[in-house]
Amino acid sequence: MVKPAESKTAGRTAAKATTAKKGDRSAAETEKIRQALTARRDELQEEYDHTLVEIAELQRDRLTDSAGDDQADTGTKTFEREQEITLANNILERITQVERALERLDEGSYGWCEKCGNPIPVERLAAFPSATLCVTCKQLEERR
Repeated sequence: MVKPAESKTAGRTAAKATTAKKGDRSAAETEKIRQALTARRDELQEEYDHTLVEIAELQRDRLTDSAGDDQADTGTKTFEREQEITLANNILERITQVERALERLDEGSYGWCEKCGNPIPVERLAAFPSATLCVTCKQLEERR
């Protein structure tokens, strides 16, 4: 019966370590996070720039190859153009999210839920580095 009590104490100690106060992140950890976020932002910016070039090229091709198009062809081209623009906007939104994460890192609020103030699990931040909500708050938001 002694072992369960010891494991509960060990669990509480681990929980306390996990819920450390804001600003307890070392400078090295902060810099590592900053480098990862900056690399991701640069990667997304490159993808966005490439997408814009592709959209411009496709638009130019559509304009030169539109002779004799019927309504269905025109509709298809319009639909494809809207899809391409939506993809570019999605990339731009992800860039904005990463930039916001960098701002939060500078402010010292990175890794903390904007809604409830609890720490965001490291696993969540590893999967989605620009997360601003803990899992519980995100689930509540998605249900609405």
